[in-house]
Amino acid sequence: MSDRVALSDEIAGALEGGGPAVALETSVLGQGLPEPWNRRAAEAMDAAVRSTGAVPAWTWTAEGRIRIGATADDLDRLMTRRPAKVARRDLPAALGAGGLGATTVSATLWAAYRTGIEVAATGGIGGVHPGTGDVSADLVELARTPATLVCSGPKSILDPVATLERLEELGVGVLGYGTDRLPFFIVRDSGLPLDQRADHPKEVAAAASARRDLEIASTLVVCLPCPEEVALPADLVAEAAARCRDRHRTVTGKAVTPALLACLAEETGQASLRANLALLEGNALLAGEVAGALT
Repeated sequence: MSDRVALSDEIAGALEGGGPAVALETSVLGQGLPEPWNRRAAEAMDAAVRSTGAVPAWTWTAEGRIRIGATADDLDRLMTRRPAKVARRDLPAALGAGGLGATTVSATLWAAYRTGIEVAATGGIGGVHPGTGDVSADLVELARTPATLVCSGPKSILDPVATLERLEELGVGVLGYGTDRLPFFIVRDSGLPLDQRADHPKEVAAAASARRDLEIASTLVVCLPCPEEVALPADLVAEAAARCRDRHRTVTGKAVTPALLACLAEETGQASLRANLALLEGNALLAGEVAGALT
């Protein structure tokens, strides 16, 4: 697979030297956030990871290869040139076509595992959409890819009960960070209890290390609540999400999540974007700390 994966010099050097790296998906920049929010997210996440001594392993596709590591110019291309949204299932077609692609959580985890990167960070994971039967490919990838993913729980446009049940069914471990309840993306508390909790990066690293030693072939999902000062009330988000689902009920496939998140930003007067930006930065910071503790 080596000829299909291109590591940046920085990432190659970190991996050769045993230094910490954090895999970062780029779909949040290419499709998830509008300008200038995507630029703010890229800068904040990059700086957060670096502040811990880890290196950010932005993952994307171009010229028939999976690219791990990105320059400022690379990120600019991903934010301005309408890249394809690339999940794991799309990688063969995306590399065959040779065009520019922004990777989702599933593609990022798959590529990171195969290059020796244990820890990844994102905003919210995909899951089960209410009332449609639409289920994100993220869940299956979490079940079959050994990794540690820092997130803020499932996205607030999803059904948290059904998503948590599906994670349990698939054997995916879910760990609350500083909380005993499942975070719900831009909402701090879904009301759903979690069985496992950690309160320090070293505790997360210990669980990740045990998962590796046991050769458990699934991702440990670490859920960090959105910062309290920017988190939105659960009832406000639920009402806004319901209106968005009604407005976009004819949208299907990969376009569903970006459409609903854009609508949610409109419905909340961009408050959801401010919360999203803050949690992305916080998750990147924690992921860097965990990666450092593992090395």
